[in-house]
Amino acid sequence: MVGLIVVLGLVLVLVLTVGTGIYLVYRKVHKTVTSYSRLMFGTENPVEGIRQLEMENAGTPKSVASATSLYLPRIMRDFPEFHYDEVKARAENVLTSYLRAVNDNNASLLTEGMEELRDGLRMRIRMLQSGGCAERFQRVHVHRTEISQYRREKGRCSVVLQSAVEYIHYVEQNGKVVSGRKDWKEQARYNVELVYIQDRDTVENLGDLGLGLNCPNCGAPLPGLGAKTCIYCDTPVVEFNIRVWNFSAVKEV
Repeated sequence: MVGLIVVLGLVLVLVLTVGTGIYLVYRKVHKTVTSYSRLMFGTENPVEGIRQLEMENAGTPKSVASATSLYLPRIMRDFPEFHYDEVKARAENVLTSYLRAVNDNNASLLTEGMEELRDGLRMRIRMLQSGGCAERFQRVHVHRTEISQYRREKGRCSVVLQSAVEYIHYVEQNGKVVSGRKDWKEQARYNVELVYIQDRDTVENLGDLGLGLNCPNCGAPLPGLGAKTCIYCDTPVVEFNIRVWNFSAVKEV
Protein backbone atom coordinates (compact mmCIF):
# COMPACT_ATOMS: atom_id res chain seq x y z
CA MET A 1 0.00 0.00 0.00
CA VAL A 2 2.80 2.38 0.92
CA GLY A 3 4.58 1.51 -2.29
CA LEU A 4 1.48 2.34 -4.34
CA ILE A 5 1.16 5.70 -2.64
CA VAL A 6 4.82 6.45 -3.35
CA VAL A 7 4.38 5.54 -7.00
CA LEU A 8 1.26 7.67 -7.32
CA GLY A 9 3.08 10.55 -5.67
CA LEU A 10 5.97 10.25 -8.09
CA VAL A 11 3.55 10.13 -11.04
CA LEU A 12 1.80 13.24 -9.76
CA VAL A 13 5.10 15.07 -9.35
CA LEU A 14 6.11 14.02 -12.86
CA VAL A 15 2.79 15.19 -14.33
CA LEU A 16 3.04 18.51 -12.54
CA THR A 17 6.62 18.96 -13.70
CA VAL A 18 5.83 18.11 -17.32
CA GLY A 19 2.68 20.23 -17.24
CA THR A 20 4.59 23.17 -15.83
CA GLY A 21 7.26 22.75 -18.49
CA ILE A 22 4.67 22.63 -21.27
CA TYR A 23 2.93 25.68 -19.87
CA LEU A 24 6.21 27.61 -19.70
CA VAL A 25 7.04 26.63 -23.27
CA TYR A 26 3.56 27.66 -24.36
CA ARG A 27 3.91 31.00 -22.60
CA LYS A 28 7.27 31.60 -24.27
CA VAL A 29 6.00 30.66 -27.72
CA HIS A 30 2.83 32.71 -27.25
CA LYS A 31 4.87 35.73 -26.17
CA THR A 32 7.17 35.37 -29.17
CA VAL A 33 4.26 35.01 -31.59
CA THR A 34 2.35 37.98 -30.17
CA SER A 35 5.48 40.15 -30.19
CA TYR A 36 6.20 39.21 -33.80
CA SER A 37 2.58 39.77 -34.80
CA ARG A 38 2.53 43.16 -33.08
CA LEU A 39 5.73 44.13 -34.88
CA MET A 40 4.61 42.89 -38.32
CA PHE A 41 0.88 43.62 -38.31
CA GLY A 42 0.23 46.02 -35.42
CA THR A 43 -1.96 43.48 -33.60
CA GLU A 44 -1.24 40.65 -31.16
CA ASN A 45 -3.49 38.27 -33.11
CA PRO A 46 -1.53 36.93 -36.11
CA VAL A 47 -4.66 35.57 -37.79
CA GLU A 48 -6.27 39.00 -37.62
CA GLY A 49 -3.02 40.55 -38.81
CA ILE A 50 -2.86 38.31 -41.86
CA ARG A 51 -6.50 39.08 -42.58
CA GLN A 52 -5.80 42.82 -42.44
CA LEU A 53 -2.80 42.37 -44.74
CA GLU A 54 -4.92 40.46 -47.27
CA MET A 55 -7.52 43.23 -47.21
CA GLU A 56 -4.84 45.87 -47.77
CA ASN A 57 -3.39 43.93 -50.69
CA ALA A 58 -6.86 43.46 -52.18
CA GLY A 59 -7.39 47.22 -52.16
CA THR A 60 -3.92 48.32 -53.30
CA PRO A 61 -3.44 48.60 -57.09
CA LYS A 62 -0.53 46.78 -58.67
CA SER A 63 2.39 48.91 -59.79
CA VAL A 64 2.97 49.19 -63.53
CA ALA A 65 6.20 49.39 -65.51
CA SER A 66 5.94 53.04 -66.50
CA ALA A 67 8.29 53.93 -69.37
CA THR A 68 5.96 56.40 -71.09
CA SER A 69 8.36 59.33 -70.69
CA LEU A 70 11.14 57.24 -72.23
CA TYR A 71 9.31 55.70 -75.19
CA LEU A 72 6.67 58.27 -76.14
CA PRO A 73 9.18 60.76 -77.64
CA ARG A 74 10.63 57.92 -79.77
CA ILE A 75 7.17 56.86 -80.91
CA MET A 76 6.29 60.47 -81.79
CA ARG A 77 9.46 60.77 -83.89
CA ASP A 78 8.46 57.66 -85.84
CA PHE A 79 4.73 58.46 -85.89
CA PRO A 80 4.02 62.19 -85.56
CA GLU A 81 0.27 61.55 -85.69
CA PHE A 82 0.34 59.04 -82.81
CA HIS A 83 -2.26 60.18 -80.26
CA TYR A 84 -1.26 58.69 -76.92
CA ASP A 85 -4.44 59.54 -75.00
CA GLU A 86 -6.57 57.96 -77.73
CA VAL A 87 -4.38 54.86 -77.86
CA LYS A 88 -4.47 54.49 -74.08
CA ALA A 89 -8.27 54.73 -74.07
CA ARG A 90 -8.46 52.14 -76.86
CA ALA A 91 -6.14 49.79 -74.97
CA GLU A 92 -8.25 50.02 -71.82
CA ASN A 93 -11.42 49.39 -73.85
CA VAL A 94 -9.84 46.33 -75.45
CA LEU A 95 -8.76 45.00 -72.06
CA THR A 96 -12.16 45.48 -70.39
CA SER A 97 -14.05 44.11 -73.40
CA TYR A 98 -11.71 41.07 -73.48
CA LEU A 99 -12.50 40.31 -69.83
CA ARG A 100 -16.21 40.90 -70.45
CA ALA A 101 -16.08 38.49 -73.41
CA VAL A 102 -14.56 35.78 -71.19
CA ASN A 103 -17.11 36.50 -68.46
CA ASP A 104 -20.03 36.18 -70.90
CA ASN A 105 -18.54 33.36 -73.04
CA ASN A 106 -18.99 35.62 -76.08
CA ALA A 107 -15.91 36.47 -78.16
CA SER A 108 -17.88 38.97 -80.27
CA LEU A 109 -17.84 41.38 -77.31
CA LEU A 110 -14.17 42.17 -77.99
CA THR A 111 -14.25 45.73 -79.36
CA GLU A 112 -11.25 45.42 -81.70
CA GLY A 113 -8.16 43.34 -82.32
CA MET A 114 -6.18 41.33 -84.83
CA GLU A 115 -7.24 37.81 -85.72
CA GLU A 116 -4.53 36.28 -83.53
CA LEU A 117 -6.05 38.01 -80.49
CA ARG A 118 -9.57 36.92 -81.42
CA ASP A 119 -8.41 33.35 -82.04
CA GLY A 120 -6.77 33.21 -78.64
CA LEU A 121 -9.91 34.55 -76.99
CA ARG A 122 -12.14 32.01 -78.73
CA MET A 123 -9.78 29.19 -77.73
CA ARG A 124 -9.85 30.31 -74.08
CA ILE A 125 -13.64 30.32 -74.07
CA ARG A 126 -13.82 26.90 -75.75
CA MET A 127 -11.42 25.39 -73.20
CA LEU A 128 -13.54 26.71 -70.34
CA GLN A 129 -16.72 25.37 -71.90
CA SER A 130 -15.20 21.96 -72.61
CA GLY A 131 -14.35 21.64 -68.91
CA GLY A 132 -17.82 22.72 -67.83
CA CYS A 133 -16.36 25.92 -66.39
CA ALA A 134 -17.21 29.59 -66.48
CA GLU A 135 -14.62 32.27 -65.65
CA ARG A 136 -16.08 35.42 -64.15
CA PHE A 137 -14.65 38.94 -64.17
CA GLN A 138 -16.93 41.39 -62.40
CA ARG A 139 -16.70 45.03 -61.31
CA VAL A 140 -13.68 45.56 -63.56
CA HIS A 141 -11.86 48.84 -62.99
CA VAL A 142 -8.63 50.02 -64.65
CA HIS A 143 -6.55 52.10 -62.25
CA ARG A 144 -3.68 53.16 -64.50
CA THR A 145 -2.19 52.50 -67.92
CA GLU A 146 1.34 53.31 -69.08
CA ILE A 147 3.63 52.42 -71.98
CA SER A 148 6.04 49.70 -70.86
CA GLN A 149 7.76 48.72 -74.14
CA TYR A 150 8.32 49.96 -77.69
CA ARG A 151 9.92 47.73 -80.32
CA ARG A 152 10.79 48.19 -84.00
CA GLU A 153 11.43 45.14 -86.18
CA LYS A 154 11.67 45.34 -89.98
CA GLY A 155 8.58 47.34 -90.72
CA ARG A 156 6.67 46.07 -87.73
CA CYS A 157 6.38 48.13 -84.56
CA SER A 158 4.73 47.23 -81.31
CA VAL A 159 3.75 49.30 -78.31
CA VAL A 160 3.03 47.41 -75.10
CA LEU A 161 0.75 49.19 -72.67
CA GLN A 162 0.59 47.89 -69.11
CA SER A 163 -2.51 48.37 -66.97
CA ALA A 164 -3.22 47.95 -63.26
CA VAL A 165 -6.67 46.37 -62.97
CA GLU A 166 -9.07 45.61 -60.15
CA TYR A 167 -11.90 43.09 -60.33
CA ILE A 168 -13.75 40.27 -58.64
CA HIS A 169 -12.50 37.08 -60.27
CA TYR A 170 -13.59 33.49 -59.77
CA VAL A 171 -14.14 30.27 -61.71
CA GLU A 172 -17.31 28.21 -61.50
CA GLN A 173 -17.75 24.57 -62.43
CA ASN A 174 -21.27 23.17 -62.58
CA GLY A 175 -22.47 26.18 -60.63
CA LYS A 176 -19.90 25.77 -57.82
CA VAL A 177 -17.00 28.17 -57.19
CA VAL A 178 -13.76 26.19 -57.59
CA SER A 179 -11.31 29.09 -57.70
CA GLY A 180 -11.36 32.66 -56.42
CA ARG A 181 -14.10 34.32 -54.40
CA LYS A 182 -17.30 36.14 -55.24
CA ASP A 183 -16.90 38.59 -52.37
CA TRP A 184 -13.20 39.45 -52.67
CA LYS A 185 -11.47 42.00 -54.88
CA GLU A 186 -8.27 41.10 -56.71
CA GLN A 187 -5.57 43.34 -58.07
CA ALA A 188 -3.91 42.33 -61.35
CA ARG A 189 -1.59 43.62 -64.04
CA TYR A 190 -2.10 43.16 -67.80
CA ASN A 191 -0.09 43.86 -70.94
CA VAL A 192 -1.98 44.94 -74.04
CA GLU A 193 0.11 44.93 -77.24
CA LEU A 194 -0.60 47.38 -80.04
CA VAL A 195 0.99 46.49 -83.38
CA TYR A 196 1.74 48.61 -86.43
CA ILE A 197 2.35 46.95 -89.80
CA GLN A 198 2.54 48.20 -93.38
CA ASP A 199 -0.01 45.93 -95.00
CA ARG A 200 -2.30 44.04 -92.66
CA ASP A 201 -3.74 41.72 -95.31
CA THR A 202 -0.30 40.70 -96.52
CA VAL A 203 0.92 39.99 -93.03
CA GLU A 204 -2.14 37.98 -91.98
CA ASN A 205 -2.30 35.98 -95.23
CA LEU A 206 1.40 35.26 -95.61
CA GLY A 207 2.47 35.29 -91.99
CA ASP A 208 5.38 37.56 -92.93
CA LEU A 209 6.15 40.45 -90.62
CA GLY A 210 9.44 41.33 -92.33
CA LEU A 211 8.15 43.95 -94.74
CA GLY A 212 10.59 46.59 -95.98
CA LEU A 213 10.10 50.34 -95.82
CA ASN A 214 11.24 51.67 -99.19
CA CYS A 215 10.12 54.45 -101.50
CA PRO A 216 7.79 53.12 -104.24
CA ASN A 217 9.47 55.42 -106.81
CA CYS A 218 13.24 55.33 -106.27
CA GLY A 219 13.52 52.39 -103.87
CA ALA A 220 15.43 54.36 -101.23
CA PRO A 221 14.86 53.41 -97.59
CA LEU A 222 12.45 55.67 -95.75
CA PRO A 223 13.90 57.66 -92.83
CA GLY A 224 11.20 56.58 -90.40
CA LEU A 225 8.10 54.46 -90.13
CA GLY A 226 5.97 57.59 -89.95
CA ALA A 227 7.44 59.20 -93.09
CA LYS A 228 4.92 60.52 -95.60
CA THR A 229 7.33 61.49 -98.40
CA CYS A 230 10.67 60.18 -99.63
CA ILE A 231 13.52 62.50 -98.63
CA TYR A 232 15.37 61.68 -101.87
CA CYS A 233 12.72 62.12 -104.58
CA ASP A 234 9.85 63.71 -102.59
CA THR A 235 7.39 61.00 -103.68
CA PRO A 236 4.32 60.64 -101.41
CA VAL A 237 4.30 57.28 -99.64
CA VAL A 238 1.21 57.54 -97.41
CA GLU A 239 -1.10 55.68 -99.79
CA PHE A 240 1.56 53.18 -100.80
CA ASN A 241 2.33 52.19 -97.21
CA ILE A 242 -1.03 51.10 -95.80
CA ARG A 243 -0.59 51.72 -92.10
CA VAL A 244 -2.69 49.95 -89.52
CA TRP A 245 -2.46 50.08 -85.72
CA ASN A 246 -4.26 47.17 -84.11
CA PHE A 247 -4.15 45.05 -80.97
CA SER A 248 -2.47 41.66 -81.08
CA ALA A 249 -2.38 40.40 -77.48
CA VAL A 250 -3.89 40.71 -74.02
CA LYS A 251 -1.92 38.96 -71.29
CA GLU A 252 -1.86 38.98 -67.50
CA VAL A 253 1.66 39.50 -66.13
